[in-house]
Order: sequence, then C-alpha cells, then structure tokens
Amino acid sequence: MDPDIPLRELKKAKNKIALYEAALSLMKDRMFSQVMLEDICKRAEISKVTFFKFYQRKEDLLIYFMRIWLTERVIEIDTEGKIGFEAFRHLLSQVAKEHQVRPGMMPSLISFLAEQNMQPCMPELSPAEVSLLFPGHEEAGSRSPNMYELFQQFMEKEAQAGRLNKTLTLEQAVQICFTIFYGAFLTAQLYNSTDIGCFYETHLGLLEIKEEE
Repeated sequence: MDPDIPLRELKKAKNKIALYEAALSLMKDRMFSQVMLEDICKRAEISKVTFFKFYQRKEDLLIYFMRIWLTERVIEIDTEGKIGFEAFRHLLSQVAKEHQVRPGMMPSLISFLAEQNMQPCMPELSPAEVSLLFPGHEEAGSRSPNMYELFQQFMEKEAQAGRLNKTLTLEQAVQICFTIFYGAFLTAQLYNSTDIGCFYETHLGLLEIKEEE
C-alpha cells in the first residue's frame, strides 16, 4: 500500500470497491438486470446516496468490472510472457472460467454493449483504487486497457510470425477477434453448451494459418 495515499482517498476507494464486490457477489446465479441497487447497497452496507457519488448509474458497475477484469488479464499475460494466439487463448479461457462462477456476467455485458452501440471507455482509477485492486502491479493497473489495441497487438505478433491467415488484413483479424470474444460465447449459449472453449477453438480456426499452408 502506497503510504502517500491520503486516508480519505483510501476510504473512498474502499467504499467504491465494496459496492462493486457486493454487485459481483449478488450475480452468482442471476443476470445483472435482476440485481437491485438496493440489494447492492445493503450488501455493501453503504447508502444509495453514497453509491451515486461513485457511479452515475447501476450499469456503470459493468464497465467497472470490464476495467478490472481486463486489467487483471493483461497483468497475467505480461507476467507469464504470453503473446499472439497464446495470449488471446488465455483471455478466452478466463472468460470461460468467469462464466463458471458468474454465468450471468458475460450475457449481461453483451446485452449492455448492444444497447450502447459502442465499446465503452474504460474508467480511470484513482491511485488508491489501483493500490487496492492491483497490489504489486500499480503501474500496469493505472493504465486503462483498450481491447482494440490488445487484439491488434496479438494479431500483429502472429502476422510477423507468419501464423496469421494470409487472406486477412490486420484490421479484419482484429474484427474477428471481437467476433470470437463475444460471438463465439453467444453461439455456445444458443447451442446450450457448457464447453465454451470448444466454440472458441472452432472460431480461432478463422485466424490461424493451416499447417499445410
């Protein structure tokens, strides 16, 4: 913990994170839309007035989740030295793991993003939030992750290594990454399959160059 962070800022960060963690704990067996704001505040033992000091609306918790979850994955990828398809597969495997814990999270996110008609901007975190959420990785935690740039980085590595499907431009490959990340998950849901990883692998075949080529 950074000793230079004022106690007041630390307390604010703890309350904000407590509300976020309360929402996560209530999502174990339901969709985000079914989680009531009153229940979140009650679980966190924080008033609704205080909630709106940190989040403009309940749905901002979903964006906060995206910010934290993706940053955690970036830290893992960097720490483990994963690049290209290996890094992308790690990201996808963590989606599948998250689904086992909170099956309503990914469908809730996809539904929210569809309503927004855009990929939301990741929120900036205060030094106190970064210190509490990513101890030991404050530098990485302070940087807002960008999915487009992340996917582009993965695909550039594979293109340089000659493993990216040569019929695709880099931009097309990045678009397919988004399709896989969100679309393959939905396809698995439509097929009522619990093996999400299998659907990810099938769609990854669109990107990877075949051995005989």
